[in-house]
Amino acid sequence: MTESTIGTDHTDLFIGGTWTPSRGGETRTVVDPSTERPLGTVVLASTDDVDAAVAAARAAFDDPAGWSSWTGEARADALDRFADALTARSDQIAAAVTSQNGMPIGLATALEGAFAPLLLRYYADLARSSHPQIVDGMLGGRVEIRHVPYGVVGAIAPWNYPQTLAAMKYAPALAAGCTVVLKAPVESPLDARLVADAAIEAGLPAGVLNILPGDVDAGRALVAHPRVAKVAFTGSTAAGRDVARVCGDLLRPVTLELGGKSAGIVLDDADLASSVEDLFGAVFINNGQTCFRTARILAPQRRYDEVVALLADLSSGAAVGDPRDAATAIGPLVHARARARDRVMGYIDQGRATSRLVTGGGTPDGPGFFVQPTVFADVDNDSPIGQEEIFGPVVTVAPYRDEDDAVAIANDSVYGLGGTVWSRDAEHAARVARRLQTGTVGINGYTPDPAGPFGGFKNSGIGREFATSGFENYRQPQTIYLG
Repeated sequence: MTESTIGTDHTDLFIGGTWTPSRGGETRTVVDPSTERPLGTVVLASTDDVDAAVAAARAAFDDPAGWSSWTGEARADALDRFADALTARSDQIAAAVTSQNGMPIGLATALEGAFAPLLLRYYADLARSSHPQIVDGMLGGRVEIRHVPYGVVGAIAPWNYPQTLAAMKYAPALAAGCTVVLKAPVESPLDARLVADAAIEAGLPAGVLNILPGDVDAGRALVAHPRVAKVAFTGSTAAGRDVARVCGDLLRPVTLELGGKSAGIVLDDADLASSVEDLFGAVFINNGQTCFRTARILAPQRRYDEVVALLADLSSGAAVGDPRDAATAIGPLVHARARARDRVMGYIDQGRATSRLVTGGGTPDGPGFFVQPTVFADVDNDSPIGQEEIFGPVVTVAPYRDEDDAVAIANDSVYGLGGTVWSRDAEHAARVARRLQTGTVGINGYTPDPAGPFGGFKNSGIGREFATSGFENYRQPQTIYLG
């Protein structure tokens, strides 16, 4: 930790390249979910602060010599410096995230501390290689095809992966030549201050990146702001619908990465005993607070009892405790202000009434917002725990008759974000994966890779992040008829 993050009261916001006193004044206490002790306070961005941040971003974009007019090579060099500055703070960022949302430190180090620099360097390379094209016209003459940045991007990232999900927005947006106002989550805002310090060290021009911890009101003000040109949002499906309505009325492009209820199909030949770490990670990653995680396991009838027993052993044997301890597998849920534990326990109570509780289902003694990893068997896919996103360490298991039945059950969901297929035969698993109505599928594990587009079908979102798709989110084509 550093003096700039933990144990301090913060009354300023990162606007226009500097730390600026808030125009509002409402504060929020940040709570350590493992101890229930305060970590510090932050000021929440008011609508006036949103106005100021958007104005700074707009000025930086409209400057004739500013960010949007820089060559791709120049922007890329700046993003590489930004990546270096974040890498130097990676341990501090990981520790700050763990202290705020309960993510086990090993995961925080691998993702929250390392992913943003990886994405910045990837999109820096795309910026370097992106140039206008001149093609022969079909009617004679020549046609120039350019891709120009949209303008100011309103980016909203949630608390569960605050750094990874924020970088999935600002890295391609900045590479494309956009300027960004990032609304950081109020549940985990302290790591965002380290990002701002890195931006200053990297020499990003004033206004190119602005960071505002804010609540729902700040998010609404940012989405609806008349000088915002593009919105990128990750969050719940319900909130995503609200964002989509506003952007639809404004004819404003929007990328939405929303909820999930992903299925994992265990094929008859699966060697789960050799994949226990990957299976545990797919099911319980980040204490279950992950939109793409495998929340429903579908097992063949012949192996059903075996799969249930294996999941029960994995769950009951998982170390639950201090997320700062490298041995911890399951940390606490995010703090009580979000009512995360109450919500999860409500689903567990519903599950007890409709399904068979195999293991877990309780909360350990002592402080902290912990929920035991929980397995329900004999789950009806139409039940609330079979259909609704729980966002906690709860997994359901149901049997299937044959592969067609498994695919039908997996696809019987309003969501379509992730999924897994487990088999000794990777080609067979891939054939099954291609039948799933979901944006991403992992074979014998699940790790989103930036080389492939990431996003959802159905109620899991609109648009894609990662890969070149993420870059094109922030650019629009312009055609010039050269004659």
